[in-house]
Amino acid sequence: MKTIALLCLVGTNAAGAFAQDTLKIMSWNLLNYVDGSRDQYYRTVIQYAQPDVLVVEEMASQTMVDNFFTNVVDAAFPGQFSKGAFVDGPDTDNEIYFRSGRLAFIANTPIQTALRDISEFTMYSPIAADTIRLFAVHLKASSGTTNESDRAAEVVNLRHVTNALPAGKYFLVLGDFNIYGTTEPAYQELLQDNPTDDGNVIDPVTLPGIWNILSYAPYHTQSTRTRSFGDGATGGLDDRFDMILYSKAVSQTGRIQYLPGSLTAIGNDGRHYNDSINKMPNYAVPTSVADALELASDHLPVSGEFVFASGVEAIHEPDHPFQYGLAQNFPNPFNPSTTIRYTLPRRSHVALSVDNTLGQVVTMLENGEEPAGEHEVKFDGRGLASGVYFYRLQAEGFVRTMKALLMK
Repeated sequence: MKTIALLCLVGTNAAGAFAQDTLKIMSWNLLNYVDGSRDQYYRTVIQYAQPDVLVVEEMASQTMVDNFFTNVVDAAFPGQFSKGAFVDGPDTDNEIYFRSGRLAFIANTPIQTALRDISEFTMYSPIAADTIRLFAVHLKASSGTTNESDRAAEVVNLRHVTNALPAGKYFLVLGDFNIYGTTEPAYQELLQDNPTDDGNVIDPVTLPGIWNILSYAPYHTQSTRTRSFGDGATGGLDDRFDMILYSKAVSQTGRIQYLPGSLTAIGNDGRHYNDSINKMPNYAVPTSVADALELASDHLPVSGEFVFASGVEAIHEPDHPFQYGLAQNFPNPFNPSTTIRYTLPRRSHVALSVDNTLGQVVTMLENGEEPAGEHEVKFDGRGLASGVYFYRLQAEGFVRTMKALLMK
């Protein structure tokens, strides 16, 4: 079964004009959405996160799809969003909500697996004048070799579809992967780069080995709570189950690109390993949002920003293979030093500072003219207390702030 919507777009760009639009794409496992009892908490979170595209997992039925749209999405952003067609398969399913006019819905095509469908949401960008596919996954849960094999089999079904796509196609794979680390067959299958196809995906962060360790705390997405109530897993944040991965085309110069360093586990300040997300203090979100994250679901939502452009020139200038960008520091967490990378498309005045959680400047790493290209700066945290720091790049009109965690 394939559910399709007719496409009607107005207001295309004039010939020769270039435009671009940055969309925040967010994925969230809602935790068995069978009624509206947690709607107020979902609303609080998405009002804070401000997604442009929201893909959700564990949706129970068409009735619940409509309820979530009316009482959560449209209540948070009146008249601004549309929803895609829902396919009710075995077990719970996925749905997509998106800002009207920024993308248009084309189709929801289920990819069958032994447990639950993977949803292929095909969307059209009027600015990029191209399609992007969002493959929403909710893979088999739990540890053990049997469950790992089941997850790998589900990914094989997905790769049959992505491998068959023509080269250069834009797609994301996002959702609840239930994967425990890079050694899992499912993860390796997702990233396997074959010479005969472009069906693999790229992980925007490099976290070798098992992910359920303290040093990877800023990337964990489950569980938001330590006590049992209603439903869902407990034990605090210690697993990186929720991800946004992207195709090779999205990593290259083109009309749809990932904005480096933008991947975020919303509400995760890196200081809640094996703890509830609303244990104060939380340096990432206000208290009301931390409380809503704990009460809404046992998963944190994840988001990433993607630039959609009418031509390559809108993202990369013809004379320079770079754009303004600030990457996530590596390693992160760090002790005592870490590397910060940024890029400039032209010679620019650069101010790169590191601030504490009070907004006070700890150190100024760069303050002057820098040439076009890629740059690396070392930040040494010796003499500073453990905790969250924010590094901020200002270059001409570009401003971006990223989070770094010093753990001694």
